[in-house]
Amino acid sequence: MKRNIFGLIGTVIVFMTLPQSLFGQGKASFGGYVKDAKTEEPLIGATVIIEGTELGAVTNVEGYYEIKDIEPKSYTVTASFVGYEKSSKFNVTVRSGGIPNVNFELSEDVEQLEGVTVRANPFKKNEETPLSIQKLSPEEIATYPGGNNDIAKVAQSLPGVSGSVGGFRNDIIIRGGAPNENVYYLDGIEIPNINHFSTQGSAGGPVGLLNVSFFEGVTLSSSAFASQYDNVLSGVLQFDQRDGNRREFRNNFRLSSSEAAVTTEGPLFKKKDEEKSNTSFIASVRRSYLQLLFQAIDLPFLPDYWDYQYKLTHKFDDYNELVFTGVGSVDDLTINAPDDFDAEQQAVLDQIPVIQQWSTTSGLSWKRRFKDNSGFMTTALSTNILNNQFEQFEDNVNQEGLVFSNNSQEQEVKLRYNLTKFLEDWTFNTGFIVQEAIYSNNSELIDENRGFSYENSLNFTRYGVNAQASRNFVNDRLGLSAGFRVDGNTFTETGNEFYRTFSPRFSASYTFDEKRKWTVNASVGRYYKIPPYTILGFTDQNNTYANKDAEYIQSDHLVAGIEYLVTPSSRFSIEGFYKKYDNYPVSVVDSVSLANLGGGFSVLGNENIESVGLGRTYGMEFLYQRKLTKDFYAILAYTLYRSEFTGFDKDEYLRSTWDNRNLLTFTGGYKFGNNWELSARVRYLGKTPLAPVDQDATLQSYPNIIRDYSRQGDLLLDPFNQTDIRIDKKWNFDNWTFNIFFEVQNAFVQDLPSEPNFGLRRNDNGEVQQPRELVRIADVSNSSLLPNLGIVIDF
Repeated sequence: MKRNIFGLIGTVIVFMTLPQSLFGQGKASFGGYVKDAKTEEPLIGATVIIEGTELGAVTNVEGYYEIKDIEPKSYTVTASFVGYEKSSKFNVTVRSGGIPNVNFELSEDVEQLEGVTVRANPFKKNEETPLSIQKLSPEEIATYPGGNNDIAKVAQSLPGVSGSVGGFRNDIIIRGGAPNENVYYLDGIEIPNINHFSTQGSAGGPVGLLNVSFFEGVTLSSSAFASQYDNVLSGVLQFDQRDGNRREFRNNFRLSSSEAAVTTEGPLFKKKDEEKSNTSFIASVRRSYLQLLFQAIDLPFLPDYWDYQYKLTHKFDDYNELVFTGVGSVDDLTINAPDDFDAEQQAVLDQIPVIQQWSTTSGLSWKRRFKDNSGFMTTALSTNILNNQFEQFEDNVNQEGLVFSNNSQEQEVKLRYNLTKFLEDWTFNTGFIVQEAIYSNNSELIDENRGFSYENSLNFTRYGVNAQASRNFVNDRLGLSAGFRVDGNTFTETGNEFYRTFSPRFSASYTFDEKRKWTVNASVGRYYKIPPYTILGFTDQNNTYANKDAEYIQSDHLVAGIEYLVTPSSRFSIEGFYKKYDNYPVSVVDSVSLANLGGGFSVLGNENIESVGLGRTYGMEFLYQRKLTKDFYAILAYTLYRSEFTGFDKDEYLRSTWDNRNLLTFTGGYKFGNNWELSARVRYLGKTPLAPVDQDATLQSYPNIIRDYSRQGDLLLDPFNQTDIRIDKKWNFDNWTFNIFFEVQNAFVQDLPSEPNFGLRRNDNGEVQQPRELVRIADVSNSSLLPNLGIVIDF
């Protein structure tokens, strides 16, 4: 196997080192818009230059510029305008096959002398959330090592963000919080989950469902959230999609060892004599090859998926824009019986569910800018559906002996309105959300001690209002923001007592030196989240809703930090955070906080709970980030933290499943000449605490695995440590670009941690021995090196 891998590596290197002259070299061009960051008014006559060259352009009456005849490679592009701070975009990779618009939003410089401009901080933050804001550029997303074009894996490179045990899932765990404490937005439209084969009631799954070719950037806000975001306790991830090309049609094709994807974009209804259209689209579809790969290597399960994504943009005029966007997936996880008996694979075959799942999210958003530049409003109508059929059998191969069945559907229909007004030096933001929640479930667990069976449907209304005011003082050095929101619902017993969810928040930021290199930031806030529908919709033997008395989960955050701008393209920061939880759901059956669950493939919350749990996560986070300068970029972050939750005993805090204590991440790359790039990702995650398996209870309930949660934290998995390396090479031809990449996950063949595995005692033919006995499967090496070869074509 190793010979084949190294032979493949050698072939790739020989191909990638062929002389550039054999392939030719095409010239390239790109354009974009320059606008006022506050009012979004086009800036006419702004200058855009490519650093280190004599190339540049000036914006027209629409704020649009275009630079032509560029040698394809990576550049720093800078926009400037008198009375505004300069802004630079780093790592802009110019290709002959076309690149998305490079847009700028410039902020007024209140300290500026006449005719002089100063450079803006490239890590500039919002007054509402001055802390813990992290952003990734399109190029950083596209060439992320080990990510395999998976946006959820890319997000795990951000400070304070980790995945689940062993890194086999795309759970996004932020600073010790549970996976379902986050919310995700696609151009302001909320999406419940960003992964295939998602865990209902939680979040995560093994493969991301968003296409990286769509994004202008990814922004993470952790521990401090503007009041417009509801139902969040740990993090807000915003995925900013780019508009489709309004001038010409462009296409992107991507093929790797696990999937194929096609993306197309261009103008609609464009007349022959027009330079551009007011309507544009971008759309993609992806197809999985994982099922073929898994079948070839004889694994016991076959994950098969499709996904699609689209965005349609229409500009009525300079002040009104309509966006229709959406994403969806179709997932099918089937059983594949291996040819030969293997104890480990047989245990997986016994315990893995059969999953058929589909999801869709779509939204229509209208944005209107006021003609007097006094603000703007956004109105969005959206819907999302998750249909989840989940079954588990005593004999999964022949689907005989039903153990657990869950056939459910979640749907939300949302109307969200947001108004932003500028009154002199103040910025006011207010809005509301009304949403209809529709949930149905036909669920059965066949177990003598833990079983249940019910069929029901649930339909209720959720609502919330928010307001926030922000202002900068002392020549923009001091930024203050205060806001609140309240939320309610028509289902839970106290849901309409919305004063219970009054959630104030306050933040401050102060830059205390003339060169604006040192900034101190702080925020405090209270946030609420309604329990998952799987909890609210659970009914007992009397067919009554067992959890109608559930409370909103409450979390109080206190965060403070300091940031130092080392150079115009690099920064160093330190933050301390403390999060205190109340009303956390605790399982009546297992007496464990649901904060410790949700990292598997089952359903979270389909049980009776009580809102009595407490929790706390706290720690320090260190970050060094450098934008691409002198051909090198990097993000280095270390988080030292603790995560603890209680069950029914509020005086006993136990380590949560996410309490790894130490999280170290490094992502960086170097760009050589002739469009070569080498990038790497290193992750270290401390020991993972788990509850050991209750072997007696598991034997009675097998294939269900039962844990002894009274001993949560007694079992510690070894630290997770993995290094991924990626090599990219681009060739630019006339009007198209060919990119080949080769990446190796777990490049140093490190042994990755895995949970102890249990199964029934069987003979050499795989037959269960009598009397039935539960045995631990001998640990096997989990140190595989995983190569991935892919191509990307832009034309």
